[in-house]
Amino acid sequence: MNRNMLIAGGGIAGMAAGFAAARAGWQATVFERALKFSEVGAGVQLGPNVTRILQAWGLGDALKQVAAFPSGLHARSMTTGEVLATLPVKEAITRYGAPYVTLHRSDLHGLLLQAAVREGVRVHGDAVVQKVSQSADEATFDVMQQAQLQLHTAAIAVAADGLWSPLRQQLIGDGLPIFTGHIAYRALVAQVDLPAHLRSQDVSVWMGSQAHVVSYPVRGGDYLNVVCLAEGRLLDDDANSLQAMQTWNAKKSEAQTLAELHHALRGGCASLTDLMAACSDWRLWPLCGRPAMQGAHEHAQGRVAWVGDAAHPMLPYLAQGAGMAIEDAYELAAQLLGATLANVPERLQQFAHVRWQRNARVQARAVRNGQIFHATGPMRAGRDIGLRLMGARLMDVPWLYGYR
Repeated sequence: MNRNMLIAGGGIAGMAAGFAAARAGWQATVFERALKFSEVGAGVQLGPNVTRILQAWGLGDALKQVAAFPSGLHARSMTTGEVLATLPVKEAITRYGAPYVTLHRSDLHGLLLQAAVREGVRVHGDAVVQKVSQSADEATFDVMQQAQLQLHTAAIAVAADGLWSPLRQQLIGDGLPIFTGHIAYRALVAQVDLPAHLRSQDVSVWMGSQAHVVSYPVRGGDYLNVVCLAEGRLLDDDANSLQAMQTWNAKKSEAQTLAELHHALRGGCASLTDLMAACSDWRLWPLCGRPAMQGAHEHAQGRVAWVGDAAHPMLPYLAQGAGMAIEDAYELAAQLLGATLANVPERLQQFAHVRWQRNARVQARAVRNGQIFHATGPMRAGRDIGLRLMGARLMDVPWLYGYR
């Protein structure tokens, strides 16, 4: 039978889907619009729900070569620096059977890309998937490659083309993502360049009013990823520019960036302001998104499935964007194992029914976490008291990390 799969998008979601499908006996072909396969950005956190899958895929040793393994996740007050509570993430192996790791996004992407190629996945760069269509028996991509329009057909098509997925618009047609009012300022700094008291091999979340900062080690602990997430607005020109909204690695002038960071971190403790001052080359990421998933139709229709941000973009306040994409890939491959050409749509519907409610729950929890991290007034005081009293019990998420 035709066991071919077409994948639009060569990021983490696309590479994970291609690799998992190949392991399940499918011939996957990935089309990426960029000339070279790469993954921009800074750091990602992977909970045991995700590292468990990477280990099952035989990628545990490769992960150890590039990841950092923090001992604790510390919730801190932005104004005083006090550690309000600590989740001992080093105990994830004992509690959940897999580690909690932090790593550079490009290292995770490279790991998946190399694994996919070894497994026989075909990858094409500078290939723009312009259209997806389907019949009862096959799915088709219209691909612009080397200035020529080419048609590719397969039993399955997977849209892993990100938050702004044009393929989602063609079949679901639910409009473009919207700006959430949150902006992430990202920096990466070598630990050796930091004063000793600012270096860390743990995760810290500094919570303030309408902003918070998260820092954690990447590149095996040699670098510190620092992100300030603040409620704010884009420049008027940016707010009216779709291209500006889609930019993951934007930059403003140094003076403007520092002024915005100073405003977001007003009243911050000395250790935090010292850390932020030690960082440079800040990159701007306007956070855009969609409402939480409403049904299985947002994950699959006929012979077409959506995975990762194309299906369920989420705010980074639960650190599960990459994780949910990898979970999607794992479940998709599980449903396609032993599938026939005739029952592919049925299997994709089963994949969609298994995944959409969990993804919607994670999306909603990420929004809620953002409200807690950025709380003001009585809600902020209640948050701090709750963390002091309940500690790790309040920070642990068994339904998330224990997923199998």
